[in-house]
Amino acid sequence: MTIEIAVVLGLALVAIVLFATEKLRIDAIALLVLGTLAILGLVTPEQAVGGFSNPATVTVAAMFVLAAGLQNSGALSGIGDLLGKARSPLQFLVLLFLVLAVIAPFVNNTAVVAVFIPIVMAASARISMSASKALIPLSYVSQMAGVCTLVGTSTNLLVNAIARDMGHPGFTMFEFTKLGVICMAVGCIYLLTVGRWLLPAARGGELVEQYELGKYITELRVMPDSSLIGQSVGDAKLGEQYGVFVLELLRGDIKVWGPREQKIEQDDVLLARGDWTKLDELRKEAGLEVDPQFKLEQRSFEQVDQVLTEVMIAPRSRISGRTLGSLRAGWHRNATVLGIHRRGQVLREQLRAVRLQVGDILLMLTPASEAADLRADSNIIVLSEREAEKEMGWRAPFSLVTMALVIVVPALGWVPISVTSLLGAVAMTLAGCLKADDVYDAIDWRIIILMAGLLPLGLAMSETGAAQFLVENTVGLVESFGPLTVLAVVYLMALVLTEFMSNAAAAVLLAPIGMSTAKMMGVDPTPFLIAVTFAASTSFATPVGYQTNTMVYGAGGYRFADFLKVGLPLNLIFWVLGVMLIPVFWPFNPV
Repeated sequence: MTIEIAVVLGLALVAIVLFATEKLRIDAIALLVLGTLAILGLVTPEQAVGGFSNPATVTVAAMFVLAAGLQNSGALSGIGDLLGKARSPLQFLVLLFLVLAVIAPFVNNTAVVAVFIPIVMAASARISMSASKALIPLSYVSQMAGVCTLVGTSTNLLVNAIARDMGHPGFTMFEFTKLGVICMAVGCIYLLTVGRWLLPAARGGELVEQYELGKYITELRVMPDSSLIGQSVGDAKLGEQYGVFVLELLRGDIKVWGPREQKIEQDDVLLARGDWTKLDELRKEAGLEVDPQFKLEQRSFEQVDQVLTEVMIAPRSRISGRTLGSLRAGWHRNATVLGIHRRGQVLREQLRAVRLQVGDILLMLTPASEAADLRADSNIIVLSEREAEKEMGWRAPFSLVTMALVIVVPALGWVPISVTSLLGAVAMTLAGCLKADDVYDAIDWRIIILMAGLLPLGLAMSETGAAQFLVENTVGLVESFGPLTVLAVVYLMALVLTEFMSNAAAAVLLAPIGMSTAKMMGVDPTPFLIAVTFAASTSFATPVGYQTNTMVYGAGGYRFADFLKVGLPLNLIFWVLGVMLIPVFWPFNPV
C-alpha cells in the first residue's frame, strides 16, 4: 500500500463516517473532501474544480429548474383530480403508481415527491384511506421509476459521469429502462399485495382531516381580561376541559418553577400543547392571545384573508438548524407561525429559540395573496389539504412540450442532455413558467455541491490505485467464485452503504470499485456500474437512506421500523432481480 492509497482510503473512511453520523451538512463534507484532495496534491487544480463544470452537475441543476417549471405552470395540477376519481384504496394506489411511472423517470424524484405529498394526502382522505398506506409507496415507486432513465435521479447521472471520466463510454438515455421497468413492475406488485399488509394503518399523528396532523406546541399570552388571572394552571383544569396541557409558564424571560401550582398573572406566557382546534378554543374563551414574540410579523388572527396552512421543513431546507426568531427578518414576513409539531418529542423551550429540524411541522397563518409563494418555497412542503389553485393557461402545455424535447432530442443522439436541459430551463424561465429569481431557489444546491465536491474523490481513488487495492482486499476474496458472485457482493455493498449515507456519496465511492473489479477479472465493467447505479438509487430500508424517504417519514407519522419492515424485503427483491438480470442485459463478456 502506497502513501497515496492510504491517504485516499483514510479520507474516504472519514467521509463515510461523517455522512453516516450527519455531524456536518453533506455539502460541507464534500467541500472538505475536495479541499483536502487539492491541498495534498492527490488531484490537480483543474481536476479539483472539474466537478462544477461536469455535464452531470450541470444537467442535475437544470433538471431542478425544469421540475419547478412543470410544477409552477400548473402542468401537474390535474393529477389530484385524477387520483380523486379512485373509489377504493387498491384503485387509488394503482392510479398513483401509473402516474408516477409516467412522470418520475423524467423529473427528479425528490421534486416529484414534494409535489405529490399534499396531493396524495388530500386524495386519500377523500376515499377514507389512511395516508400512511400511500406515502411510503409514493417514495418507493418514485425511486423505482427514477432509475428507469438516465435523468430520473442525480445518482444515475453521477455514476455515468464517473464512468466516462474513467474511460467507459457511458450510458444512453434509456440504457436502464429494460431492467428498471421489470424491477418497478415487481416492486409495485409487492407494494399492492404484501406491502399493503405490512404498511401501518392510520395513527393519531397523521393528517387525515385538515389541520389535525398532530399536537402542536404554541405560546399563549395572558391578556388583561383573561379569566385565568389569579388561578393556578392546576385549578384551571385546562387538560380536563380542553385537552390542552401547559408545559411551562414563562414570566418575562424566566421559566416559573412548578407551573401547575403557580398563580397566573397578566402577560404570563403559557407554553401549551394540544390539538390546534382545542388550543384555539382555549385562546378565544380564556382571553389569551398567540404570543407576539412567536409571530414573524404582528397580524390579527381574525383577519379574513388569511389561510391556515401546515408546512413541513423539507430535507434540503436552508432554514433547517435556524430558529424561528432568526427567520422573522426575511422569511415570509407577512406570515404568522401559530404552532410547531415535532414527532416523538415534546418541546419545552420558548418557540422563538427552537432550532428547526427536517420533518418539523409549522402551523402558519398566511395572507391568501401570498399562499402561492409559500407553496413555491423549496425550503418547505405544504401539507395543507387546500388544493393549489393553478391556472391552466398556455404555459402548462408549453412546459410539457419543453420537457419532452429535453428528453427526446438527446435520446436521438442529436444534442447532449446537458445542453438540452440548460436550454429547456432557460425557455421555461423566459416563458414565465417560473420567475427568474425563483430559478436559484429551485435548485438543490446541496446536491450540486455534493456532486461537484465528490467527483474528484472518485477520480483520486482510480488514479492512485486505491480502488484497485480495495477491490483486491474485499471482492477479490470471492473472485474464484466467478463474476456473478462478485456482482452480487458489489450490489450488496452498495445496497448496505446507501442505507446509512448519502446515495450520491455511496455511488462516488463504489463506481471506481466497480470499474476496478471488472479490470481485475478481465470482464466488461458495465454490469458492475449498473449494479452500483441501481443499488444507490433505490434505498428502501431506512428513512434516512434516501431524501424521498425522509420527506414522507415526517408527513406520514411513520416509525423507523416501518421502513425496515416494508423496505428490507423490497431491497432483497431488487438485489435478487439485479443479480439475475444484469448479466442477461449486460453480459460480462459481450460479443
